[in-house]
Amino acid sequence: VAIFFTSHSSIPSMADATPLLLNLAPVSPHVRWFSFWGCVADCGDGRREVRIGGSLVGSFGVEELAARDMIIASLGADANVHLGRLSEAFSLSSEAVRGIRRKYERDGIAGLWNRRPRGRKSPLDAALIARLEGLFEDGLSIAQAQQKVSTRQRKVSNATVGRVRKAWSDRRTVPGIVAGAEVAASDVAQVDLPPVTGIEAVAPDAASTVKTSAASDAVESSDTSTEASAATADELEELREIKVSEPRGGGYVQHVGAWILVAMVARLGLHASVMKAGAQRSVKRPADRIGLRALRIAIDTVLIALAIGERCVEGARRLATPSAPVLLRASHAPTPSWIRRILKRFSACEGAPLLHWKMLQHYMAEARPEDARPAVFYVDNHMRKYTGQATIRRGWRMQDKRALPGTSDYYVNDEDGRPLWRVPDPTHASLTRWLSPIVMHLRLAFGDDEPRLLIAFDRAGSFPEEMAELRDEGIDFVTYERKPYAKLSRALFDEVVTIDGEEVRIHDTRKNLGSGRGRVRRIAMLVAGRQVNVLCTSSLPAVEIITILKHRWRQENGFKHGVERWGINQLDGRKTVPYPADAIVPNPARRRLDRSLRLLKAREGQLRCERAEASTDEESNALQAELVAVAARREKLLALRPSTPMRAPLAETDLAGRLVQHAPEYKTTIDTLRIACANAETDLAVMLAPLMSRPDEAKKLLATLFRAPGRVRVGSQTIGVRLEVAATKAERIALDGLLEQLDELNLTMPGDPKGRRLRVRSQVE
Repeated sequence: VAIFFTSHSSIPSMADATPLLLNLAPVSPHVRWFSFWGCVADCGDGRREVRIGGSLVGSFGVEELAARDMIIASLGADANVHLGRLSEAFSLSSEAVRGIRRKYERDGIAGLWNRRPRGRKSPLDAALIARLEGLFEDGLSIAQAQQKVSTRQRKVSNATVGRVRKAWSDRRTVPGIVAGAEVAASDVAQVDLPPVTGIEAVAPDAASTVKTSAASDAVESSDTSTEASAATADELEELREIKVSEPRGGGYVQHVGAWILVAMVARLGLHASVMKAGAQRSVKRPADRIGLRALRIAIDTVLIALAIGERCVEGARRLATPSAPVLLRASHAPTPSWIRRILKRFSACEGAPLLHWKMLQHYMAEARPEDARPAVFYVDNHMRKYTGQATIRRGWRMQDKRALPGTSDYYVNDEDGRPLWRVPDPTHASLTRWLSPIVMHLRLAFGDDEPRLLIAFDRAGSFPEEMAELRDEGIDFVTYERKPYAKLSRALFDEVVTIDGEEVRIHDTRKNLGSGRGRVRRIAMLVAGRQVNVLCTSSLPAVEIITILKHRWRQENGFKHGVERWGINQLDGRKTVPYPADAIVPNPARRRLDRSLRLLKAREGQLRCERAEASTDEESNALQAELVAVAARREKLLALRPSTPMRAPLAETDLAGRLVQHAPEYKTTIDTLRIACANAETDLAVMLAPLMSRPDEAKKLLATLFRAPGRVRVGSQTIGVRLEVAATKAERIALDGLLEQLDELNLTMPGDPKGRRLRVRSQVE
């Protein structure tokens, strides 16, 4: 029996620090996730392995119930583990997991270790499984196979045969993504696949799966009976609702300018990442399978809706025009409910975090510096408030200067301010808790050839413990020093530099973090007579360090642009899940108690003042009586204060059964599309801005370009688009220059089986 921990305290600290980070362990159809950092994997030989953050922490066999129960008890003690998902990952009922936890709490490890197995021994062995699979290959049903193998000496139930049939069927079907007609893996090599945009760059471990999906997507099956036998009922319903068509010409197509954004997003690797993530989804039910063509239509529809200024999936309603079939390359425009259904299926079974992670890897490859200079990233949180009816945990929102219900999103941006990654945190944990886990994922995304990282953040992470930990891990950082700190003499600021057109006097020295943590570099600045200290560990020149920290406002500007242009504050998914009952939350009873005490103290002070100014004995006596009553009430509340903790388990507070949190998977998928759109827009703005007389308005002009109608002409090698943009003469000249640069990129539309080049021109004057 292999067990690597026996109590909750011995679980790796990353499990506590990263409750909502991405899956790191290898993903396969035989992996079941109980959280975003932990999974149970079937080894194929009857054993199962439990991994946390990609590290093996335990394993057990089919009959090793004690080892399994000890792992479940340790994981169940973690407040960040959803017990329902834990029971599904271990193939147990929720009551069975509850019984294991209660037995562990009552009897400890000995109670689990001395447990006796119940029930009779399973009749399954290797020979019987091989015989059953042979019968299934011959086309026998479960009942027929049960009659063949069941004898008087060895009874085999229909349920046992059904489990073997399900395992046999799962190995034969394509995991994650399917298309209208399935193609066997052995037949893939015989299919002549046309070049499909966004499918060429496929991971080796998922190549066969994606090729199978690509083949079935490229080759339309004319045999309805074969398609009906291979596809699920829901999939056939989707294919009947919306039929995919190849690009075709149109006399007047609304919003066809959005094709530029779709092609740029595909060039960033979004559609290829969708293929990889879909191929690696661990699908448990047929209802979770989705069609490749349906998924492409759903994603392209959302991208076009975002491009024309609609900030959520509901904006797909604006695409329901007579020219929608040409724009979306489908029979008609899909409804928002259909899109949500498709994307929610994709987001389930780890599709959402996988897509988000793979896009981060694409962005990391682009952010890799060419020289020895470190790769710079900004980390900060963005509070997304909630205005619905559900009870959500409150977090501090700086713009409103008060705590509001909602979710804190931690964003990672590159040196130019481009968003790369988002981590939702419904607990509103501090920046110091998230810095190390985020840095760990950035290093993993870079791979083996990892450059040196420089992380910039604000004063929320400027604490000695966290700074010392980053330094010891070999990570450079730069942040502001928190007050109070000593004011230096003006004579010490002996170096004068110019940063962004502003004259700054600096003094480079050292800062002791205290408690034996060592020292870091301190750069004291004197700006307009005011001293500001910067702490860092990088050896870059002081001018570069200060410039990097000042450019942190690019991330703040990105938040503002993301809210107004791309709708990052949209709720998207309204599905909620119960908050863990044993999670430690602020106690609302203590908050009400403290508020009542403040009001009583204020009233007591007011009564004392009024009593001192009383003109008659009757008035003074009445005020004295009320003062005694208020003081007695205050003393009674003070006596309750020691027994009312500030923080308590949720089950012991008034919020028990009412506090919920939003399921993050669906919004993670939509935000991955938003981040890709924002980065593609930035790339286009970089090309367009130098051609404009007012470069600051480049993104405004791009928004007009995306909404422009036009005429489409499809050839054998190219797709020509003639746009009719509402722009001035100078803006048209700038757009012509941009479109000429796009020709050099050889953009193609995702899902085009012929890989035609996209050629876009503006209208002739």
